[in-house]
Amino acid sequence: MELFQDAKIESAFLKMGIYGEAGSGKSFTSSLVAIGLHKLVKAKKDVFFMDSETGSDYLIPMFEKAKVKLKVAKTRAFSDLLEGIKYAEKNASIFLVDSLTHYWDDLVESYKKKKKIQRMQIQNWMDVKPVWRDFSTILVMSGLHVIICGRAGDVWENVIDGEGYAELKKTGTKMRLEKETSYEPSLLVEMVKVRENSQPGAGWTHRAWVVKDRFDVIDSQHFDNPTFESFLPHIELLALGGEHKALEPDRDSQELFNNSNNGYERKRQRTILLEKIQEEVHIAHPGQGADAKRGRSDLLHNYFNTRSWTEVEGLFPDRLDVGLKALEIHNSDDIKRQREELEKKNNKKEKK
Repeated sequence: MELFQDAKIESAFLKMGIYGEAGSGKSFTSSLVAIGLHKLVKAKKDVFFMDSETGSDYLIPMFEKAKVKLKVAKTRAFSDLLEGIKYAEKNASIFLVDSLTHYWDDLVESYKKKKKIQRMQIQNWMDVKPVWRDFSTILVMSGLHVIICGRAGDVWENVIDGEGYAELKKTGTKMRLEKETSYEPSLLVEMVKVRENSQPGAGWTHRAWVVKDRFDVIDSQHFDNPTFESFLPHIELLALGGEHKALEPDRDSQELFNNSNNGYERKRQRTILLEKIQEEVHIAHPGQGADAKRGRSDLLHNYFNTRSWTEVEGLFPDRLDVGLKALEIHNSDDIKRQREELEKKNNKKEKK
């Protein structure tokens, strides 16, 4: 197959994200878009709604009035979401999720319960993110219109003030999810609820800010009390009814790598990593006393989620490498702390 082809629009399905605070109009707006899109494409299949907030109950009259069939699954389990979008691709016209944030929270909390841990560390995220990526990949690649709603989260950054000092400040908002997910929708909208004026008893306006529009026809625009028509300029540019081809699904870069890691080289790499890990653990807690052994066991638990050395030996090299780096940072910080304490003691002696 020739790599480059004549350019044409091959995104045939809407991939839309809507986020905001409670009461900002996410659910209502997403339903308006789903109903309008269903009528625009003259869809024969139903709208499927993954509902983690019971919000679908209050939207039923909208769908009934529009004569659009709505099917609902009320659950917060990420496993249900993953199965739901796979099933919807074959049986639905539009897939609506509200709120996607709950499914991300469930995935993280379920992992912590399964592993019996209280805090997520680097190696834990390496386990969770690929599982979440299964959903985000289907979201983009599926022959299905998808509208995801999520809760708003704050963006914090170090901002340099006039005197050159860094200060942590809120610089914006984002959808509160796994951080890469917001890149997936081709149309991303933030909903905010604003007062119509400053007078007592003034009403509210639901305002939609277009954070991202890949066609750049409504990017950065805002719409008060938005309707389906507000987002139509973006939707009309999709290849509606055509063959959806987000990416070339069968292409990857395996040919850039040899398969030596499957045999001797992979075994050698694991052996080297295990030796380094043992060395770092003994540096942190030398000796054969009960306290030293307990300290080494705690380190393994903290950075590899197990107290069993046999289980550590069975981990993949990538996982071992992450744990080793964390141990090296731990020891580096510990040595730095010991030096600081020694300097304090020496300073006190000099003063005396």
